[in-house]
Amino acid sequence: MLIRKLLLLLVGYTMLTNVSLQNYNVLLIVVDDLRPALGIYDGANAYTPNIDNLAQKSFVFKNAFCQQARCAPSRTSFLTSRRPDTLHLYDSNSYWRDTVGDFTTLPQYFRINDYFTHSIGKIFKSGISSNFNDDSEYSWSRAPFHPTSEMFEHAKVCLTRDGSLAHNLICPVLVKEQPMGVLPDLESLNAALEFIRRSDEITNGLPYFLAVGFSKPHVPFRFPIKYLKEHPLSSIKLPTVRWRPPSLPNIAWSSWSDIRSFDDIKALNVTSSCNGISDYVLKEIIQAYSSSVTYIDEIIGRLLAKIKEDTIIVLLGDNGFSLGEHGEFSKYSNFDVTTRVPLIIHLPKLLHQTMVVEELVELVDLFPTLVELVGISPILQKCNIDGTNSQLCTEGVSLVPLMMSKMQPTMEFCPKSAAFSQYPKTLKPPDFFNSDTPALNDIKIMGYSIRTKSHRYTEWVEFDSRTCMPNWDHVYDRELYDHCIDPHENFNIADREDMGEVMEMLRQKLVLGWRYA
Repeated sequence: MLIRKLLLLLVGYTMLTNVSLQNYNVLLIVVDDLRPALGIYDGANAYTPNIDNLAQKSFVFKNAFCQQARCAPSRTSFLTSRRPDTLHLYDSNSYWRDTVGDFTTLPQYFRINDYFTHSIGKIFKSGISSNFNDDSEYSWSRAPFHPTSEMFEHAKVCLTRDGSLAHNLICPVLVKEQPMGVLPDLESLNAALEFIRRSDEITNGLPYFLAVGFSKPHVPFRFPIKYLKEHPLSSIKLPTVRWRPPSLPNIAWSSWSDIRSFDDIKALNVTSSCNGISDYVLKEIIQAYSSSVTYIDEIIGRLLAKIKEDTIIVLLGDNGFSLGEHGEFSKYSNFDVTTRVPLIIHLPKLLHQTMVVEELVELVDLFPTLVELVGISPILQKCNIDGTNSQLCTEGVSLVPLMMSKMQPTMEFCPKSAAFSQYPKTLKPPDFFNSDTPALNDIKIMGYSIRTKSHRYTEWVEFDSRTCMPNWDHVYDRELYDHCIDPHENFNIADREDMGEVMEMLRQKLVLGWRYA
């Protein structure tokens, strides 16, 4: 039996390595606030032919989860393969190398292993969380590129019906009439195409690790107006439940204050989370989000058209996004709709069909996966619970064995039993401004969430922002969702007596954490 297992493992490994993935280029595409609103994921309002075409010869992970539904914590997490509690990063206000440890990043590891690394657009969150330079000294072989026109992202550039300009959430535009006559993601595309065109010259013959980050569909939804034609209002599908579920705890509800800060939403007099959005306006918001995704899909298509065959391609969203589900908008929660993200991995010359992966995976798994795929040695080891090996280790697992098991179905493989996420809160009521995005010193409660194949269980517990440690003995509230009967997580059944045994089992797994999943 042991010999048979070894032979099967060898067959699967050979299938992955005989295509000479060593020294292949790597293209990492990160799309800001992209939920699985893609055709390949059966997105209700999706029109994404280029990404769907990529998926036709790729591994498509249907149940991939980020570790916190906010830009800086999520990106820093998957780029270091460390979870928010290890990074002590739940906001955008600290740099992990200065505060917790000199952790090696994904591009840094490729760089020190003879890859030329370059960043275009939003990869790290800019500002303090990446040392104001996208961790440039360590992670990148040349200065990261940021589009100049992104300075206008929150300017009054949206044309209103009366001819004035406003800072709107919904902002279809004529590109030539925008400041500088361009949009940030178009600038990033052009920079990426120029790098690819000159890659042999720029890298001096080294393979490259190119990370390209696109800013849409992050708010505001500013996109070329022509994409509206792909999403007429008459075709927009609304969430079945688009109001606050009565069983949802107060602490779990997002105030979506960032959405309410835009001029067009202000004009609706949405003065609190309880004052809902009409179905018509909700359709307009979903239309704008979907049009933004289609805009990025075309940009990605133009980028992929210039990529050489010797390139591993990874496409992911940094976190999901609520579009009316639970009566919420934006991210800032532990629901599936905000933590579940698209993850597509294309291995050149290997697949000629879509390889769907239903097992639970996490974005912290990306770092060890890419390292193993290209054959960098040593392969990352799991971080020790006592904090040793702290500079270079992983709090995820390589997905290569899982991918091998899909190519060789007789191969035995034990997948993760759970995915983990978390979200911080203050003690303020949810309608207080920025209660969704508290700074570290203001965090008093942490919502820890475990997602299994059949359930999501979330526990809101006391949190010490000085030590970044939870107090599991002080529980503010609980949520339990049964995905077999409630896949959209609308009915919190944590108060049902007959679910006590299930809750206790999930709580034990949640407290033990990712190392034992």
